[in-house]
Amino acid sequence: MSIAESSVPLAVPVPTGGDDPTKVAMLGLTFDDVLLLPAASDVVPATADTSSQLTKKVRLKVPLVSSAMDTVTESRMAIAMARAGGMGVLHRNLPIAEQAGQVETVKRSEAGMVTDPVTCSPDNTLAEVDAMCARFRISGLPVVDDTGSLVGIITNRDMRFEVDQSKPVSEVMTKAPLITAQEGVSAEAALGLLRRHKIEKLPIVDGHGKLTGLITVKDFVKTEQFPLATKDEDGRLLVGAAVGVGDDAWTRAMTLVDAGVDVLVVDTAHAHNRGVLDMVHRIKTVLGDRVEVVGGNVATRAAAAAIVDAGADAVKVGVGPGSICTTRVVAGVGAPQITAILEAVAACRPHGVPVIADGGLQYSGDIAKALAAGASTAMLGSLLAGTAESPGELIFVNGKQFKSYRGMGSLGAMQGRGGAGGTGRSYSKDRYFQDDALSEDKLVPEGIEGRVPFRGPLSTVIHQLTGGLRAAMGYTGSATIEQLQQAQFVQITAAGLKESHPHDITMTVEAPNYYAR
Repeated sequence: MSIAESSVPLAVPVPTGGDDPTKVAMLGLTFDDVLLLPAASDVVPATADTSSQLTKKVRLKVPLVSSAMDTVTESRMAIAMARAGGMGVLHRNLPIAEQAGQVETVKRSEAGMVTDPVTCSPDNTLAEVDAMCARFRISGLPVVDDTGSLVGIITNRDMRFEVDQSKPVSEVMTKAPLITAQEGVSAEAALGLLRRHKIEKLPIVDGHGKLTGLITVKDFVKTEQFPLATKDEDGRLLVGAAVGVGDDAWTRAMTLVDAGVDVLVVDTAHAHNRGVLDMVHRIKTVLGDRVEVVGGNVATRAAAAAIVDAGADAVKVGVGPGSICTTRVVAGVGAPQITAILEAVAACRPHGVPVIADGGLQYSGDIAKALAAGASTAMLGSLLAGTAESPGELIFVNGKQFKSYRGMGSLGAMQGRGGAGGTGRSYSKDRYFQDDALSEDKLVPEGIEGRVPFRGPLSTVIHQLTGGLRAAMGYTGSATIEQLQQAQFVQITAAGLKESHPHDITMTVEAPNYYAR
């Protein structure tokens, strides 16, 4: 019997609801309740293929996505995640223009060819150029006149020893004629010009000398340095961004699409809601193939089916499993994550819609279990919040380093930006349908604020997480994620869980992929 034809397979009878046998729907299982059964295998972990579908059209080489939380994903994290083979989803607890600017930062961070390069005019000051370079993390700009014609280029080398930042660019730039290439130049020919003339930037011009693009040597270096990078057809890094269902949600969505976002995540605590379904449907109806749309979060088969019917390209699963989420305690609502994934997959798989497992993941083995339950990718919050690339504040406590981490339903996230009484608007309240709260003391939090240990660079953490996933694929004989989804679980007891963790010993040195609870 297929997963679509059955509910969660149970090792113990389901308790009934008194006179109503349907009152208790099913036994809810989460990651600590199950283990993957080993199977005959000729799979070497290092050769396992970890690529998987994020949405109907977007495939990741590493099935990991960073969460849309304001202490997890901004442009720096999104860039690092895409380079590692996954993808980042930019949080929405900031003004529309700022979120769109972060999308642009990610899209401009590297490209086969920048088709709409950032430029300056000869009249701009060096201070203005320096600010633009800092914003987009680039080392120089083409200089164009009012007609769009290339008249020069200015780089860090030109500005390095200039003391007067009020000088116009025209006095410092390297003036035309420059080494350029015509539209349609191949990557091989462009690399040849860069090498031959020992330059780092190659402007692309049309037959009239107007700037149409820019190729940089750094992009070739990055391609070699990050072979797993997730890129679009133009060679730019992929990036996702969260939107809600509040008053400005449609404006935010359109602005993000215009900025170049690849995936829009309609991000709410409860997606089985008419406003969420209408938002997903509207985006897909109006924008079509311009952007992939993820709907979430859900925890039931019916909710997942509704999101699929609305036109979503992926469904995000998880109501209350996160380490910083209190929804299940405050509201008494949710479903253990393994069961929630199994139920969502039953609704999504017949339609070819991928499932994203969001929340409750503490170890790399939990990622493997989530994928084995049928999810195609896993969204990570706490596992990435301690990395150098996360935007959380770095904290020192008793000589140890931590980073701040909070739920988007926490009081701090839903208060005005700047903390209690802050004048800046919070864009997180509508995720929990509290955007109509008249004052901050009327908010009902569904999350907490805390800190997590500092874990160093993202690349180190991703290496350990994918290493654990590959190990699971080796143990279960799964050469691909699709094969891992066919692996079998065994339900365990509390004694089995205790046996699974290190026991009867005092741990003196922490492993990089295991943290004592």
